Amino acid sequence: MLQLPIHRCLRVLLIAPHYPENVGATCRAMKTMGFTRFGLVRPGRLALPDHPMAQKMAVKSWDVLDHAEIYDNVDEAVVGADCVIGTTARRGVSGVLAPSQVAEHILPLAANKKQVVLLFGNEKSGLTSDELKVCDLLLRVPIAADQPSLNLAQAVQVICYEFFSSALRQRTLPGSDSTDANADEVG
Repeated sequence: MLQLPIHRCLRVLLIAPHYPENVGATCRAMKTMGFTRFGLVRPGRLALPDHPMAQKMAVKSWDVLDHAEIYDNVDEAVVGADCVIGTTARRGVSGVLAPSQVAEHILPLAANKKQVVLLFGNEKSGLTSDELKVCDLLLRVPIAADQPSLNLAQAVQVICYEFFSSALRQRTLPGSDSTDANADEVG
């Protein structure tokens, strides 16, 4: 599997997820983009890695699911992070960036081996105001419809795709310190 600096630096955390299907589907979404560092903070009683529905939805990403780190609270989960990114679908929150803008911020961090944590709130209410206060950057996936938000695993997929594709573009820029991506690794 292709490993870029962004893959080594980014950890995805789901905060208080309710549904095991979303836990498993998140692992699958992450791994398709090369990300494997995953954790859960205060998961609901069913939203655990060993739940049969989480295992079912984690198609070919059981390694990510089985190595999930479990935390009691957000403060514990972000220890050692150089940058914490919070996702939100809420309107009226200032300073919210698109995934491509956040990628511009974190790619230099990844190149310098800094640790980045990406927080996703639960399926019903997202991140709390207190959880958003822990974040250095806030991110929202732009949507065109009146639908208020994406499914949790879909949001993870979209953001991981943007971070991965931004890292690939940076890798192939003239003057980049990295070598060109092998077509077999990315196709």
